[in-house]
Amino acid sequence: MKLDRRLLGAARRTPALLGQSLGLRLAAGAAIVAEAVLVARLVNAAFLKGAGLAGLGGVFAALALVILLRAVFSGWSSERAGALAAAVKEDLRQRLTDHALALGPARMGEVGPARLATVLSEGVDGLEPFFKGYLSALAQAAFLPLLILLIVFPLDWLSALVLLVTAPLIPMFMILIGRWAEGLTRKQWRALTLLGRYYLDALRGLATLKLFGAEARALLRIEKLVRVHRDATLRALRVAFLSALVLELMATLATAIVAVEVGMRLLLGRMEFLPAFTVLLLAPEFYQPLRNLGSQFHAAEDAAAAAEAVYGLLETPAPAHPAQPKPAPAAPVELALEGVRFGYGDSPVFDGLDLTVPAGQFLALVGPSGAGKSTLVQLLLGFLTPQAGRLRAGEARLDEIAPQDWRRQVAWVPQRPFLQEGSVRENLLLARPGASQEELERAARDAGALDFIEALPHGWEARLGEDGGGLSGGQLQRLALARAFLKDAPFVFLDEPTAHLDGESERRVHQALARLAAGRTLVVVAHRLDAAPLADRVVVLGGGRVVCDGEHEELLAGCGLYRELWLTYREAA
Repeated sequence: MKLDRRLLGAARRTPALLGQSLGLRLAAGAAIVAEAVLVARLVNAAFLKGAGLAGLGGVFAALALVILLRAVFSGWSSERAGALAAAVKEDLRQRLTDHALALGPARMGEVGPARLATVLSEGVDGLEPFFKGYLSALAQAAFLPLLILLIVFPLDWLSALVLLVTAPLIPMFMILIGRWAEGLTRKQWRALTLLGRYYLDALRGLATLKLFGAEARALLRIEKLVRVHRDATLRALRVAFLSALVLELMATLATAIVAVEVGMRLLLGRMEFLPAFTVLLLAPEFYQPLRNLGSQFHAAEDAAAAAEAVYGLLETPAPAHPAQPKPAPAAPVELALEGVRFGYGDSPVFDGLDLTVPAGQFLALVGPSGAGKSTLVQLLLGFLTPQAGRLRAGEARLDEIAPQDWRRQVAWVPQRPFLQEGSVRENLLLARPGASQEELERAARDAGALDFIEALPHGWEARLGEDGGGLSGGQLQRLALARAFLKDAPFVFLDEPTAHLDGESERRVHQALARLAAGRTLVVVAHRLDAAPLADRVVVLGGGRVVCDGEHEELLAGCGLYRELWLTYREAA
């Protein structure tokens, strides 16, 4: 199956651990076979040939060595299988994180944070049984029966034929039950994903739910989703237990058939004791790897369902990166969009857009809702890739610059800035991890945030909740601006920095914007038009093109769309 090849490919990324895990498991299996053969020889020599302890010393020593090796190989292979599973999980989580960064906020918004969180936790952990147990069981099931057949065939070809005929029955029932179980495990995973999404949404909107007295309804919805997931899990487990029973029954019946035909021929004198006893001891070991594989089959089905989620996310198309990227421009340079076409599905946003932003200019983007203001900024940030045309930073095309290099040159302040759970200091240091205390204070002062930071109960070490819990909207925005000051990037992009702010907070943010614009290229999406009078230049977007372009006063006098937007904003204010 395709999914099996993907999982095997993930295991082959750590070839040393894979080889050690499988090799030691096969060595343990070979020790089991050797142990059975030695026990048969020991019993034959002691009870039929009357050999004494002196004559059996060599066999006893060999048996003791084999038992010791079996224990060592089994324990060591389990440890190596655990290390393999841990290494693969770590590698997959790193690849998922890197891919999420490559997708950028725009595409990750389509994927959804709940899906990413579920895949990184439950999805990757769901693959562990495959690498820890199923791979080893699969290797033993392929190797040990063949080894035992090679030993049994010279001893008794009829018993070897019985083993060969009955062996396919177990895999056949595994396949039949597996087809039934596959749909159940998919439903179980879908139920878990839906539960994770709703639970995350409920946590994020908990304050709003409590404000409107809707937390009881949300709790009932979560309880319902938990029941759905529980029922799906129990149905899958029911099939797993049923499959284990069927496989045990088949293995027991097959072993009994071998035992009966060998026993009858031994009683009739048509078979000698040593080969008969050796076959009887090896028959259960012939089916045991197949039984082990059957017991791991449900874990493999769970891993297949989890792998669909993991690789589905990894295969989400990301913007193409150049094979030999060019370095990003170190100083502020001109930004330009030349004949850019971009759309979502069948809905075009831009079709042949041309726009130039000179180095060091404070530019405000305005326009009616849906004009493409935020999309334009996402394109300049490199989060979206134009479908036609090109973006330039100086003489270099943005799609030719290494994404990580371009991101070092830009600072991004969205409408809802992200703050992680941690101290104020830790959140600011996300912009520049090696910044000194003096640099932190300077950035906070420039953003108008120093006064409220120092007024917090623990100052710079004050703990913030996820998404800035504990701060007002104005404080959160100024902290995000302080991060932009600390990064000191030549290009700064902001998406409505004064959304949901009171008058005093808005005034402080405007002062910070004026300082931030000094010596930098500043592009602000102004939905509310409050930042437009502060800008060196205002670009009015509409219908996927530039409608008007100029200074605030100039556009008020000569641009009807801008004047209409401005009057609407003033009335609302």
